[in-house]
Amino acid sequence: MDIERAKQIVNSPQRFIVTLEGDPVWIDELDDISQTAIVHSERNGEVTRVHVERLHEQ
Repeated sequence: MDIERAKQIVNSPQRFIVTLEGDPVWIDELDDISQTAIVHSERNGEVTRVHVERLHEQ
């Protein structure tokens, strides 16, 4: 995924399924400069900062 698509997902009222290595996550925050996102796992709540290219829309 790229940063622009991630922004669209965050700002949309519609729910999109986003995964990180197969684990469904919520995007909590985006950083344009580093092209990273802070996400939390829907399964266990674990919070992680990752490059947006590691996120996939289902």
